[in-house]
Amino acid sequence: MEFVIETADLTKRYGSLVAVNKLGLKVKAGTVHGFLGPNGAGKTTTIKILVGLLKPDGGSVSVLGQELGWDKPDVRSRIGYMPELPKLPKHLKGMELLDIYGRMYGMTKEERKKQVPNLLDMVGLKERGNDLIGKYSKGMQQRLGMAQALLSEPELVILDEPSLGLDPVGMVEVREIMEGMAKEGVTVFLSSHLLHEVEQVCTHVTIINRGVAVASGTLKQISAKVKGPVTIEAEVDKLSQAVIEKVKELPFVADVSKDGEKLLIEVKTRDDMRSQVSQTITAGGGIVISMNLKGKSLEDVFMDLLAKSQKEVAK
Repeated sequence: MEFVIETADLTKRYGSLVAVNKLGLKVKAGTVHGFLGPNGAGKTTTIKILVGLLKPDGGSVSVLGQELGWDKPDVRSRIGYMPELPKLPKHLKGMELLDIYGRMYGMTKEERKKQVPNLLDMVGLKERGNDLIGKYSKGMQQRLGMAQALLSEPELVILDEPSLGLDPVGMVEVREIMEGMAKEGVTVFLSSHLLHEVEQVCTHVTIINRGVAVASGTLKQISAKVKGPVTIEAEVDKLSQAVIEKVKELPFVADVSKDGEKLLIEVKTRDDMRSQVSQTITAGGGIVISMNLKGKSLEDVFMDLLAKSQKEVAK
């Protein structure tokens, strides 16, 4: 199975409002796929369609190789889902809630006894499993929601704003959990407004605006859609004119300037050419102390693509 999610002309209306507008979406198996867009872009509506909470008004949806229907619990049981700001019963303990969900999934008592503690440990709640959810912080409830999404050992996990309410340490932990799932062959599809987090964890990205896909592909492919200079900033010991001239001779270099002991090297490609630059500096007698790649971030690309989309709508 190459794609675990495929939609064609997916459409959802609320009266005169078209929330999802003939959306085409493809999510490859085994990837961590970010789903980005401004508020009201149609992200949550799309996710609710994918997990069977909403029926589309048009188009087709295939999940885990099957045309999605609302009478197919076997498909939905292979999907883990965490909604944005999950509302959890405050009168239950974290361990109790996961045990109840386990029963709903049809897990045996032995399976629940093994899986529930493991998941609580994975999301950093090992010592708080017997505490009431009402005593959990917002971030802890987010972590418990993620544990719930992983309970049935799903093939596809869909997360709506999984880092919302988490402190920086919690964000790193969530990122590590998602990376671990991908290594185990689980596909992760996440909606997020934290572009820096998405850039660090995702292999693929789809950006939507007004229910329409603006761009979709790998992070490198998305970045290439917006042109702009990329600069390699290299701090060099024993920086000489001979080193500078050697760097200038590289075919992919557009310009070189000197700032103290730093070289600012503007390149003509968005490929990472730091290795070639480092080798050239070393061959010229310089010693590379540090080297950074500066260019458009995912946030820059995101804003540029949205601006282009808005202009096309205004035409």
